[in-house]
Amino acid sequence: LDAVTQTVRLVRSKGIGVFFVTQRPSDLPEAVLAQLGNRVQHALRAYTPADADALRKTVRTYPITEDYDLEQALTHLGTGEAVVTVLSEQGAPTPVAWCRMPAPRSLMAPAPEQAVDAAITGSVLHAKYAQEVDRESAYERLSAKVHGTADESDQADQDPPGSNPRPEREPARRERTREPEAEPTIVEQIVASGAFKSFLRSAGSAIGRRMFGTARRRR
Repeated sequence: LDAVTQTVRLVRSKGIGVFFVTQRPSDLPEAVLAQLGNRVQHALRAYTPADADALRKTVRTYPITEDYDLEQALTHLGTGEAVVTVLSEQGAPTPVAWCRMPAPRSLMAPAPEQAVDAAITGSVLHAKYAQEVDRESAYERLSAKVHGTADESDQADQDPPGSNPRPEREPARRERTREPEAEPTIVEQIVASGAFKSFLRSAGSAIGRRMFGTARRRR
């Protein structure tokens, strides 16, 4: 019940409708009953003292009305009858009404073609969508371009020997002139030598050991 109450409180301002179908209104927490908008209560029977107590509690959850004695009305409802209260356009509960609930009318079979045609022709969108339009698809456009390119290639292959061939477009390639490399200086030769690189590695390792305290202790 705590989960039901929490859910109702979370969704009450989100425009979500929740339907509760219970044997008795007392099956729901009072916090939920206080937020119900539409209520349809069928007959209740009071055969035991506990049932009579539940009936009185149910009556107190309805809007006050002078038209019916709800305690008597709820116990005398017949088949297909219910006590109903809903929210008005202003969001206020409407007076309690003793109503007869008609059975739903439906057909457990495929709809006849006449009914389907009548529903289609009676729609306001029938004038806009009644005429079928077969537009050219992207696949058809791409296929036409591919076939057009193939036809042009075939026509080029079939040109007579005396005709002027089409000039082939070749991208102009420009070779970059390489400038002669200058000879390395003495400093560059020393820096690039293996001995100098080995010296740098040894010096870097020694500096790192002294900075982080990893130098070997002399015995």
